[in-house]
Amino acid sequence: MVNEKVMELANKISRTKKGSKNEIKPEDPQYYILEPVVTEEMAEVALCLEFRKHMSAKEIAPLCGKSEEKTAKLLEELAVAGVAFVNEIDGVDVYWHDLWVPGHMEIMVNNKENVKKYPQIAKAFYEYGDRRGPMLAGSMPVGVGMMRVIPIEEAISGETRSASYEEISKYLNENTVFSVSDCSCRTSREALGQGCGHLKEDMCIQLGHAAEYYIRTGRGRKITREEAFEIIKRAEENGLMHQIPNLDGPGKTHAICNCCGCGCFALRLANKYTNPDLVRSNYVSQIDTDKCVGCGECVENCPTNALKLGQKLCSKTTIPEKKRELPSDTEWGPDKWNLDYRTNRKVVLESGSSPCKAECPAHIGVQGYIKLASQGRYKEALELIKHENPFPAVCGRVCPRYCESECTRGDIDDPIAIDEIKKFIAEQDLNMEHRYVPKVRHQYGKKIGVIGAGPSGLSCAYYLALDGYKVTVFEKQKVLGGMLTLGIPSYRLEKDVINAEIDILRELGVEFKTGVEVGEDVSLKDLRGQGYEAFYLAIGAQSGRKLGLEGEEAEGVVTGVDFLRNVNLGNDVKLEGDVVVIGGGNVAIDVARTATRVGASKVDMFCLESRKEMPALDEEIDEAMGEDIAINNSWGPKRILQENGRVVGIEFKKCLSVFDKNGRFSPTFDENETKIVKTNHVLISVGQGMDWGKLLENSKVELNPNKTIKADALTLQTGEPDVFAGGDAMTGPRFAIDAIATGKEGAISIHRFVQNGQSLVMGRLKRDYRMFDKKNLKLEGYDNTPRQKACHADGNTSKETFKDLRVTFTEEQVKKETERCLGCGATVVDEFMCVGCGACTTKCKFDAIKLVRKYDAQNPEFENLKSTVVKHMVKRKVKITVKKPLKKIKSIISSK
Repeated sequence: MVNEKVMELANKISRTKKGSKNEIKPEDPQYYILEPVVTEEMAEVALCLEFRKHMSAKEIAPLCGKSEEKTAKLLEELAVAGVAFVNEIDGVDVYWHDLWVPGHMEIMVNNKENVKKYPQIAKAFYEYGDRRGPMLAGSMPVGVGMMRVIPIEEAISGETRSASYEEISKYLNENTVFSVSDCSCRTSREALGQGCGHLKEDMCIQLGHAAEYYIRTGRGRKITREEAFEIIKRAEENGLMHQIPNLDGPGKTHAICNCCGCGCFALRLANKYTNPDLVRSNYVSQIDTDKCVGCGECVENCPTNALKLGQKLCSKTTIPEKKRELPSDTEWGPDKWNLDYRTNRKVVLESGSSPCKAECPAHIGVQGYIKLASQGRYKEALELIKHENPFPAVCGRVCPRYCESECTRGDIDDPIAIDEIKKFIAEQDLNMEHRYVPKVRHQYGKKIGVIGAGPSGLSCAYYLALDGYKVTVFEKQKVLGGMLTLGIPSYRLEKDVINAEIDILRELGVEFKTGVEVGEDVSLKDLRGQGYEAFYLAIGAQSGRKLGLEGEEAEGVVTGVDFLRNVNLGNDVKLEGDVVVIGGGNVAIDVARTATRVGASKVDMFCLESRKEMPALDEEIDEAMGEDIAINNSWGPKRILQENGRVVGIEFKKCLSVFDKNGRFSPTFDENETKIVKTNHVLISVGQGMDWGKLLENSKVELNPNKTIKADALTLQTGEPDVFAGGDAMTGPRFAIDAIATGKEGAISIHRFVQNGQSLVMGRLKRDYRMFDKKNLKLEGYDNTPRQKACHADGNTSKETFKDLRVTFTEEQVKKETERCLGCGATVVDEFMCVGCGACTTKCKFDAIKLVRKYDAQNPEFENLKSTVVKHMVKRKVKITVKKPLKKIKSIISSK
């Protein structure tokens, strides 16, 4: 049943009348936001309030026909609900009403108890702005919107034309009373289950009369000016930007909001309705392309997706630019909107950007850390790497170098030695007395369980720890590192390197429990009972696969994975006589080289692939051959020969082809061409499989036919909502960097899952980086400086030890090698979409991006707003009318 008095109040605040064209109806948010919290008596009192005019209970009582005492009580209830403002002036409480937004709807949402009890309050706040977005498109000039971006002050400190009303310090220094509250937009999103992962707590600062009101009604807590500055600083460090309510008059405001583009309702006007004029500051970002290194930090922190990575190098054929239409002179309908802006954000132009960032599974800002290294800024380079990869020293030794394989420099001579540069950077940190430990960003405190201490699990733990979660990593082995420790020989990755990088996780508060097999020693159900709120499964592909050959059960036949694990655990492993290794991948190479080091007199590798087809890296193959390991290509095992239960040889058949015409694995053989190889040991290294044990018993988690876990490709969530998975357990065997990348994504999902009302997909960056068309580049005229090379140990020396004898670049080599980088990528700014917040400038380490003043608008007086808007709308209509025939003429000309 409709409460007519509440309906009347909704119309009053909206400045409409019942029966008029724009009257408020029961289905409108202006009514249903009031309906659950405003009684008829409260409405009768509220109807006597005036817009921004202070009135006491004594003045209101005779207007509403109630006693002063009763009126005061109802006014207080209205203030607590958010339907009236209250301040004490000269010892007397005075009340008034204001706009819906920014005004009553925000403060109604800031009543946590009411929002929890009545989610329609949050829904009304969301819907009110969403209904007005289309109507406001193009209707207001710059600087006249209800809310307005104010630049991060550091971004305009060198701007000589900056005005005091654009500086946060002005507002904080001119006020004496401050409060902080939850962000009302993110509170609303959370209540609707659409949170973006940016949490609401202690985000928005109120000033002066607004702070007094918030403190009095329990919406916010009182803070000092110094605390307000700290909140501003913390927001900026976490990639947030600032906005102010914009209708208090020139140089005035009652609040400073710390906003994100994926949650803020004001920025929705820019992002969803492609109408940034309504919220923009007087500034726009400009890129110094010569300084920009395309690291992408600014791109990923831009709240309106105005920045994207593009190419810096010249093209043979000019890439056409699409001319942007503007709402100021164009009819602005749904064809111009971006309704899916919370899920379709782009990080790169359609034409692509640098190959190194695109091809790296973790999308590290390769150009960025190369440039920092060239300037001797090694700790900053390390910091940039660790945004995406917590283990640069490890990856500097075992990375497959996807970035190098596509490096543009390789089309001129040789690719940049990216991995060697990264290894050098990480080495500086390992050798420093005080190592780089990232700053913990938050203190969320919830308990998270990570199952498996390999690269993916450790990566997930690292990023969760940065948000202050209480992370425990459970590992069934006695050592940490997973396949980094147990699957990679020390001569490629020494254990002290792994442990040194894991030590950083300990400093971040991560707890490790080794020798604990989840599913056997403790179940997921037990851990839930202990307060763990989510789990990341990253047990790796730790089981070796066999081939089902005749004689495979003979003594002396072992999988390569089991062999490496026993050696790396320090067990007494001794191979005597001849050894045959079956397989042609990197792991098979590791198995063969390890066999040489534990006593084998002769090691032969046999694989199906031709030398060109072998999956092992060329460098790995060369090092194996340098240690006198024989590689026999295009042979497949037929049967294993045994005597008295012990292997004595193996029969091979000739492999004619490995893949069918569609590129699928489908080997064919010449059964008549065979050979028998005598051997004392057979090490089978043809892949790895999963061993889930009892981990998934009594759970809804499903497995794929190959025993990998079924999980959403984006969110990594499994059939159990609180269980996420990544690394080899989900993807099958890949490289450490692939596992590390999924670990970070797992941390993002878990953070969202354990926090109330957060969506796993809304506002999530998909990071679909891709490289430009290298065939369309002009690559003439570049120098031919040779690629620097790290000296490798002689094979006869290296095969005698498990020590890593490979040397790191010297500082001089790093200087020379970093100079070879072409600097392929650079950020491109869409000035129309840029709202001038300055968040990009705080993330740039190269002074390549700055804010430049483009507009000259001040906060308007509300009383002058209508006439300003009308004038603008008349001018806009004229522009649109004039533009139509011109557009038609151009269309006719172009069609002829």
